[in-house]
Amino acid sequence: MCDRHVVTLMMDMTMTTPLSERSWLLDRGNLKLVRQCCRLIESEFGVRLHLTEEHLEQKIEGYVRKSLNLLLPYTWKSLLAQVPELAELEQKPEEPPKRMYRGQEIVEDRREGEGVQASQQGHLPRKKQVIYRGQVIG
Repeated sequence: MCDRHVVTLMMDMTMTTPLSERSWLLDRGNLKLVRQCCRLIESEFGVRLHLTEEHLEQKIEGYVRKSLNLLLPYTWKSLLAQVPELAELEQKPEEPPKRMYRGQEIVEDRREGEGVQASQQGHLPRKKQVIYRGQVIG
């Protein structure tokens, strides 16, 4: 039994989120709401969230945005009402994810945006040149 407490303490020390930041989770009502959110996320998305995960709040909030279930956002908002620290997370703007291909970032082609602007100005798009067996057709 003593080893179990040592392992628990070691897990708390290795987490990047300090224990004081998660003190709101020790309240029974808040814990009930978080568990309900986790159950709803698991039933809808098939993803199991654990209370010891890093950035648990951000993960729950991300699933709340994607969710089609009406109960999940309602539960999350009631948790936000009880814990004002979590409301600060929601206010941070999220930058769009970068497009990746085989582990490298895809550089957006700026010519695509220019083509859209030109077509909006009334210019007709160029006709595509067709080459068949080395000869220009059409």
